[in-house]
Amino acid sequence: MTSTAMSGLTSADAALLPTDEEVAAYAERGWYLTRKLLTDDEVDELVEASEKFYAGARDRTLPSRPKRLAYWEPEHGPVQRHNDYIHYESDAIARILRKPIIGAVAARLAQAQEIRVFQSTLILKPPRPEEPTNVVPWHFDKHYWQSSTSERMLTAFIPMHDCDEVMGTITMVDGSHRWTEIGADDTTTRHFAERDKSELEDLLARNAAHNGATVNKVPMVIPKGHMSFHHCRTYHGSGPNRGATPRRAISLHLQDGENAYRAFPLADGGIVEYNHDSLVRRTPDGRPDYADPEFCPVIYRTPA
Repeated sequence: MTSTAMSGLTSADAALLPTDEEVAAYAERGWYLTRKLLTDDEVDELVEASEKFYAGARDRTLPSRPKRLAYWEPEHGPVQRHNDYIHYESDAIARILRKPIIGAVAARLAQAQEIRVFQSTLILKPPRPEEPTNVVPWHFDKHYWQSSTSERMLTAFIPMHDCDEVMGTITMVDGSHRWTEIGADDTTTRHFAERDKSELEDLLARNAAHNGATVNKVPMVIPKGHMSFHHCRTYHGSGPNRGATPRRAISLHLQDGENAYRAFPLADGGIVEYNHDSLVRRTPDGRPDYADPEFCPVIYRTPA
């Protein structure tokens, strides 16, 4: 065990890390439910900061708007809200998302020495079961991260309250990150919101059949202050919010320290573009730098 002082962890944090058995289970299942990593006060701060954000408060704004940016604004109405780069635009939210224990858990699961933010999205799912945008169809994140070299990227889903099936919690397809994929083409780089839900259901079923697997859907029941992690190739989705209050959450996408940009070709001769590519600084050889500390800050580094 390395020094917790050097890593930004306290001695109490060590008890919150995944055990060796839990790391092995993550490798097998593609998802992990944490212990209580955030205090109730920290979760309440996320709610307060998100409400200020929705009311128009910003500590900074993006220098430009990438063409695939998810960015709810009041004129969009009572649909499911997604706001990318919340870690960049809200200091209050960023401070909590960069809590070292979150990065340390990710490092254990990914078996990485360094964890950086890749993206973060503030989400609000209104209590409107009939609203089509409330349903997130089956997908896995690596489809949209083909410009990244890493296969160890992962996502923390952080609800701001107790979260269960009634509220439309995130649901994992058990073990699907280990499947050999079929049916992948240029369309898989398009965000799930731009694709037909039935097409994605069919893609999930065909991939399961190809791998001789069953589609075992596991809803994440997450108490306040806890969170789930999932591998970048784990199929996941969520249903409508049938509760009485909004489902509030943040998807914190994380990258290991070895991740870097790669040019991923498309059939039409173009290359995949991720939102970062128009925002981050450039490496000495001219590539987008996914280690740009302004947009992709380090939140954990294992001590030497």
